[in-house]
Amino acid sequence: MHDKREDMNMSSKKRMAAVAITVAALSLGSIGVASAHDKGSAKGMAKTAANDVNRAADKAAHDAEHAAREALVATTIGVDAATIKTRLAAGETLAAIAGAKKDALIAALVAFQTKEIDARVTAGQMTAAQATAKKAELTAHVTERVNAVGGKEMGPRGDKVPHGDKGPHGDKGPKGPKPPKGPRS
Repeated sequence: MHDKREDMNMSSKKRMAAVAITVAALSLGSIGVASAHDKGSAKGMAKTAANDVNRAADKAAHDAEHAAREALVATTIGVDAATIKTRLAAGETLAAIAGAKKDALIAALVAFQTKEIDARVTAGQMTAAQATAKKAELTAHVTERVNAVGGKEMGPRGDKVPHGDKGPHGDKGPKGPKPPKGPRS
């Protein structure tokens, strides 16, 4: 009987040791996974911060371009930007506000857009062929915008339409939400 008790004690000790080793291995494994996850989070946070910086820079460049365009329109037609915005909101076109200076306004906006297109080519954001195609339709496009009610060149919304308007998609309305992404692999 004595041997059985020793065998039971020995087997209990072995079980306890096996449990302790298993717990230690699981704990260390969890710590390793958590550590690897934290490293991924740091990369993700750095990526997000870089995206935020790029987005802010793009917005600043867009705002500067918009302000330059507003100033160009105001100086070309000799009317301050606030008055232009008020008259556009009342339903006038830039062409009507410009009056006899309409052709000068169109020429100034075409020159402005041409410089932007050339800058995109220089920056490698557009090919020379794409630039040539854009420039070919530029005068017609600018003329259309100058004649558009609401003056798509002025105001804080640019060429966006206010909520409730049908916008460029007609009666179709906005697209629905994007479908959820599938599981990551």
